[in-house]
Amino acid sequence: MKKVCVVINSRANYARIKSFMRAVNQAPDLELQTVVGASAVLYRFGNVRDGIVADGFEIHAEMHTVVEGNEPVAMAMSAGLAGIEISGILNSLAPDVVVVVADRYEQIATAVSASFMNIPVAHLQGGELTGSIDDSVRHAITKLSHLHFPATQLAADRLLKMGEQPESIHLVGCPSLDLIGDALSTTSPSSLQSGVGPEFNLEEPYIVVVQHPVTTEYLDAYSQVSETLSAVELVRTEVPVQVLWLWPNVDAGSDAVSKKLREYRELDHSGSIRFVRNFSPEDYVRVVSGAKCLVGNSSSGIREASFLGVPAVNIGSRQSGRERAENVVDVSPSAREIASAVTDQVKHGPYVQSNLYGSGDAGQKMADVIRREAPSINKSFYDG
Repeated sequence: MKKVCVVINSRANYARIKSFMRAVNQAPDLELQTVVGASAVLYRFGNVRDGIVADGFEIHAEMHTVVEGNEPVAMAMSAGLAGIEISGILNSLAPDVVVVVADRYEQIATAVSASFMNIPVAHLQGGELTGSIDDSVRHAITKLSHLHFPATQLAADRLLKMGEQPESIHLVGCPSLDLIGDALSTTSPSSLQSGVGPEFNLEEPYIVVVQHPVTTEYLDAYSQVSETLSAVELVRTEVPVQVLWLWPNVDAGSDAVSKKLREYRELDHSGSIRFVRNFSPEDYVRVVSGAKCLVGNSSSGIREASFLGVPAVNIGSRQSGRERAENVVDVSPSAREIASAVTDQVKHGPYVQSNLYGSGDAGQKMADVIRREAPSINKSFYDG
């Protein structure tokens, strides 16, 4: 029995890896070990842990590693604390492989610890380009990893250029797309009930806003989200839409974003925006699928929205290098520029579905590779 450890540190981590976890649970020769930490165990970021348990997964270990603060030093300290915590957990669980998701700073701690403990690392979504510190973290995890699961062909090509062995690279797509089919065939989102603001009718036109702070621009987080709030007000004078706003990630600058959202919420006596702390992965898909436009700087505007054909307006530099389908319009963090783009996208309507990030079967493909592969802990540089 091969023990597969998955470390989940945020709601985005869970959405990216959930279908793989299901596939591992269904495989007779694989054993799933689930570790949760960072914002995934904090109530104010949606307490993702409870959703994982509700979905039927056993939690094998928890770690509390978030150092409070609105500056990069808190992120660095959190990553360091995560390295200490995950090392003890991995020593206890003794997995045969550890799966690391994407590029968040908490995940590099897992990759470092597993590598030093001679545990093979499987990395999801390596080889991509975005911006900010995320690129550095992602590429560092790539060099610490022994199996690679890129989401696009271009990302797979980059992994080769980074010296990774061809046999270690498996193009599978993005597992978050795997949830779309099941999500759209079930009932309306229950997570809306936990939000704050006006009643929300999914049958009426609406836009979704998901804006996180940019780590390298954290001092501008307050002003950037202020511009987006102003843009939303301008949009509502042009097109009759409801507004659903999702709370930001735990990053440097997130306190500033949250502060501005709370200030707006207190002063917005008409209650024009409904704010929600967190959605389950499936509820998020359902909400995005019906949106007239997805606004902000989340990668879901590029990944899930392209697969669904939902118009997206990407703000600022957070996703600057990521591959895009035609559904995405890029703008600077300027209220008038954002408003103009959103209005145009709402009027444009749905786009043709794109399979740039896969076809919805990535999780099973990953599990199949894990079952048959026994990667060596020793790495060598591939130079073609």
